[in-house]
Amino acid sequence: MASSTGAVFEAADPELAAGVRRGLEDVENRLREVASSRHPLLDESARHLVLAGGKRFRPLLALLSAHLGDADAPGVVDAAVVVELTHLATLYHDDVMDEADVRRGAASANARWSNTVAILTGDFLFAHASDLTAGLGTEATRLQARTFARLVEGQIAETAGPGDGDPVEHHLQVVADKTGSLIATSARLGALMAGAPTADVDTVARFGEVIGIAFQLSDDLIDVLSETGDSGKTPGTDLREGIRTLPVLLVLASEDDASAHLRELLQADLTDDARLAEALALLRAHPAMSEARGRLRDRVEQARAIAAELPEGPTRDALASLTDYVLARTG
Repeated sequence: MASSTGAVFEAADPELAAGVRRGLEDVENRLREVASSRHPLLDESARHLVLAGGKRFRPLLALLSAHLGDADAPGVVDAAVVVELTHLATLYHDDVMDEADVRRGAASANARWSNTVAILTGDFLFAHASDLTAGLGTEATRLQARTFARLVEGQIAETAGPGDGDPVEHHLQVVADKTGSLIATSARLGALMAGAPTADVDTVARFGEVIGIAFQLSDDLIDVLSETGDSGKTPGTDLREGIRTLPVLLVLASEDDASAHLRELLQADLTDDARLAEALALLRAHPAMSEARGRLRDRVEQARAIAAELPEGPTRDALASLTDYVLARTG
């Protein structure tokens, strides 16, 4: 378990934390097992991101949600593996579309091998996720398929842009589809496989969607605020790649004269280090950062309110602590 989230669950309940930690160890072993191929190139490329690690936020939430029922029930670990495989598959495809060179501190698959290899590797992982889901039953299979469709819809919406719509609202809907949907499914699938009461399954899924959106909004802020690469991402990566995150969109929506130069910078090529540094400095000091924090805080409060609907106990407490962690990520 990542040390930051591990500390959250230790504080909430050491026994619960130990159970989730054991589950994550099983997930890691299972990921290495299923992300393998008889073809050496595909075997290497499929293991590339698995071995690179990551937050494992989605399987963590699946395992935590399983504590609303029987966390040791058959299918719980595979459910956590399914959502992480699905997530990893999207990363391979995202890197091709974004022409990214780095992923999780290492060369991206498309940069190391080729776009073709990266796309096929993503497809391979999606196939394995679907194969595992088939063993979890019809409801899980339908859920995974519908989530995948929503992920694609979110990516298409991001690619097409807002058109005549509000860019900020468009971004929030893209975040809900591309990030919130899979995190919601992580929570739902974990609770479902554990045999949790239907009402609790529905509640924890709603929690997952909202905390997933909050998690991405915190990433939007971290891209601007981080002074080092400690967050796992080089500061200003989204700016350099022309990705318009929430703070950027809020600045572009402003009309005050004082923001004119920053608006001009944010619409220019920021691959130049000096220009990027200037844009970051101005953006960090802009009121849009406070507004973006406010929107993040609203989502976190919404998630906390949803968690409060669950039965009293360590799982509810851990979910509440998780909301604090997501908010604290931005400092």
